Amino acid sequence: MFLFRRNSINIQYTSTMKHLFILFGVLFFYCTAMHSQSVTGLLNDGELPFASLEDAGFNRDSIDTLLSLLETTEHRDFRGLVVIKDQHIILEEYYNTYWRNSILDIRSAGKSISAMLLGVAMQQGMIESLDHSIYSYFADETFQINQDYQKITLRDVLDMSSGLDADTDDPGTVGFAGNWIAMDDWKEFILNVPSSGKPGEKWVYADIHALLIGLVIEKVSGMSLRDFATEKLFRPLGISQVYWYTNASNQTGAAGNLYLSTLDFAKLGLLVLNEGSWGDIQLMDSIYTTDLINHKRFDLSEYFPFADAYGYMWYKTSRTFGKNHLNYLFASGNGGNHLIVVPDQHMVIALTSSAYGPGYGQGRSYAIMSRIFSALE
Repeated sequence: MFLFRRNSINIQYTSTMKHLFILFGVLFFYCTAMHSQSVTGLLNDGELPFASLEDAGFNRDSIDTLLSLLETTEHRDFRGLVVIKDQHIILEEYYNTYWRNSILDIRSAGKSISAMLLGVAMQQGMIESLDHSIYSYFADETFQINQDYQKITLRDVLDMSSGLDADTDDPGTVGFAGNWIAMDDWKEFILNVPSSGKPGEKWVYADIHALLIGLVIEKVSGMSLRDFATEKLFRPLGISQVYWYTNASNQTGAAGNLYLSTLDFAKLGLLVLNEGSWGDIQLMDSIYTTDLINHKRFDLSEYFPFADAYGYMWYKTSRTFGKNHLNYLFASGNGGNHLIVVPDQHMVIALTSSAYGPGYGQGRSYAIMSRIFSALE
C-alpha cells in the first residue's frame, strides 16, 4: 500500500513495492542487545565527521534523558534520529530493528525534496524562472490542456496556491489524489484539472502541486523525477539506497512515496543549510535555496499548530525552547517524519518514524525536537 498523507487524511492506493533486506546478520548483531543502536564514535563513512555533544554545545544529561525516553517509549515505531551541527554528526541513533542502512517512506516530506529538485533543475539551466506558467512547459503536448494553466506559475504551485480544484482533505475535488494516482499515466488528467479560484490568493494543501513540479522537471530533463534525482542530487550526496515510486509511464510520485535512510534524509537538510552546495559542488541554485529558506507566502498559524508559515513546499516556524529562541524550517511527512533546518544554529535534525495513521507520530517528533532544542546551552 502507498499512502499520500497530510496530517489526518489518508489517500490509499496499491502498487508493487520494492523492499530492501540487507545484511540481516549485522542488523541482528546491533539490535539484539538493545532497542537502539548508536553509531556515535564508530567508524565514520568518510563523508561527515563526528563531534561530541559537549563540543557542539549540548547538555549531555538532557540528551541522555531524551535517549532513555526513546528506548522505553510505549510505541515501537520510532525509527531514527540524526542531528548534524556545524557540519558534524552529533547524534545518530536507531530504534526497533532499524539501523544506518534501513530506508523507510518519509511520506509527504517528499514534497519538500521535490521542491529542492526544482532548485537543482535551475542550477542545471533547465528552468529559467519561477514566474513561467505551467502551460508553457506543456504547450506541445498532443492532448488538450486546461487553459487556466496559462495563469498558474511555478511559484504558485510551489506555494500550493494554484487555485486548482484540488484538496488533499476533500475527496470531492477533481484533483483529489484518489482520482488519478492509480493511473499508468496521470499527466493528461492532472493537466486538465479545472480551477476553483485565482492563482496566488489561497493556500490549499494538495498532492497535485508536487506532481506538477515533478512533471515539469521530467519534461525539461527527459527523465523520470526518480532518475533525475538519482543522477543530479542523490548520487553526488552519496545516497545510494533509495526507492521512489514511479508509474508505468516513468512518472514519479513527487508528492511522497520516497524511501530514504535517516542519515540520507539529514544530508538533504544539510544541503539546504549550505545553500545548495556540497563540498565544492553547487547542486542547487544558491538564490533559489536562499529563497526556499526565507520565503513565507502564507500564514498558517491558525491552521497548523507546529508551523507559522509556508513557502516553497517547506514549513517555516519561530519558537522559544527553554532559553533559546529559534527560527527554523522543516519538511513534514505523516507518521512523524521531520527534516528540520536551523540556519542560525548551523543545525539539521532528521526524525524518521512509521507511526502512519494513529496520529501521535507528529506530536512525538515535535516533542523530540523540542527537547533537542532545549538542550542547547
